[in-house]
Amino acid sequence: MFTLDDDDKVIVDAARDFSEKRIAPRAQEWDATHHFPKDVLREAAGMGMGAIYVSEDVGGSGMRRLDGVRIFEQLARGCPSVAAYLSIHNMCVWMIDEFGTDEQRRQWIPKLASMELFASYCLTEPGAGSDAAALRTRAVREGDGADAEYVLTGTKQFISGGGQSDVYVVMARTGDPGAKGISTFIVPADSEGLSFGPDEQKMGWNAQPTAQVIMEGVRVPAANLIGGADTGGEGLGFTIAMRGLNGGRINIAACSLGGAQQAYAQAVAHLRDREAFGGALIDEPTIRFTLAEMATELEASRLMLWRAAAALDAKEPDHVELCAMAKLFVTDRCFDIADRALQLFGGYGYLAEYGIEKIVRDLRVHRILEGTNEIMRVVVGRAVAARGLGA
Repeated sequence: MFTLDDDDKVIVDAARDFSEKRIAPRAQEWDATHHFPKDVLREAAGMGMGAIYVSEDVGGSGMRRLDGVRIFEQLARGCPSVAAYLSIHNMCVWMIDEFGTDEQRRQWIPKLASMELFASYCLTEPGAGSDAAALRTRAVREGDGADAEYVLTGTKQFISGGGQSDVYVVMARTGDPGAKGISTFIVPADSEGLSFGPDEQKMGWNAQPTAQVIMEGVRVPAANLIGGADTGGEGLGFTIAMRGLNGGRINIAACSLGGAQQAYAQAVAHLRDREAFGGALIDEPTIRFTLAEMATELEASRLMLWRAAAALDAKEPDHVELCAMAKLFVTDRCFDIADRALQLFGGYGYLAEYGIEKIVRDLRVHRILEGTNEIMRVVVGRAVAARGLGA
């Protein structure tokens, strides 16, 4: 797990090469113009990155979660915002693959894997963020048999790809209050009654749109209930959401790691070239101490991330805890690394042309989404308490 074999190197090198040639050269332009690079994302999908850990029989790449975090790290070196959207799309596709009926898998996944269709994940609401089980969007079943439909009403908040995606994976309440009353639906963007709020004006993540998703009597066929309307799909939504977020958490942590690694590399190059007090800044002992701390935290982040991904692949009993630990540690530490890289650049780091301030802006939200880092502490703390002393 801690060293790359030849196959691993091929995957990582391909992702790095794509990032360097197709993402990094235009990342600052996309950030400045708020451009969502769908064409480049489709190119990534053509290399197998649209459905990384999805079954091959429906067009997925059939790779591991461990491969996924390595890919997202490399893509995020080019642009954390673009890599993060792709990670969310992958999570949506996996949900359909893992929990969908065979008909749903064959209908939706091939076009999602190629990114002919883009996907967004809709869980958070204006009044239900960290407390996801309190969501209020409702789905009411009408009719029977082949004509059965669900009517969805509610609003989703902070949706990546909102207004631009083609498919929305929506969590809605079909039953009683609480986690057991939630189900998951595939909602096409052209559904009548579906609309979107204006693009949010954000601190970072400007290379992907974020908007409210508004459902006012949106009708979808009962066949769009993930898991099947008559085969156990109702009430499965919270399980789908939480299991999806295990992967989402390590993916977003990988995006933090890639951004921080890039900021660190640029800072080292700057310090080699920058002279002050009669010598290169990199020769200053205090500068080297800072770089040593940053390098150590990057390595620790990568190892923790790979450990969590391997645990998720193996379905180890503590994989939920490990994914939460990785998300908490890596997103916190890597944001701090990017911030210190900016500090090492001095005033130049504050200028847009050097790209460091963009990385800082992009990485800040990673400590909030896919479960805030405060919620990660709750998850880990609950697991620690359950094990008892000495465990």
